[in-house]
Amino acid sequence: MKLTQRLTASTPPFFSKVRNIGLILTAISGALMGIPALPVIIVKVAGYLAVAGTVMSGVSQAAVQKEGG
Repeated sequence: MKLTQRLTASTPPFFSKVRNIGLILTAISGALMGIPALPVIIVKVAGYLAVAGTVMSGVSQAAVQKEGG
């Protein structure tokens, strides 16, 4: 299966939820990094959340539902 086929194939429900959680984490971290008055540690944690959310979303999108036995 090619990568483009894998990314456009149907995703199992569990991985759809994980993908959405990853997107939410990425959005929250982006909002936190955009606030200039936050301490450095919070910005650093937001950077880690951005990486984790991006990886969660990417891996979850690549999971495919097996059609047939």
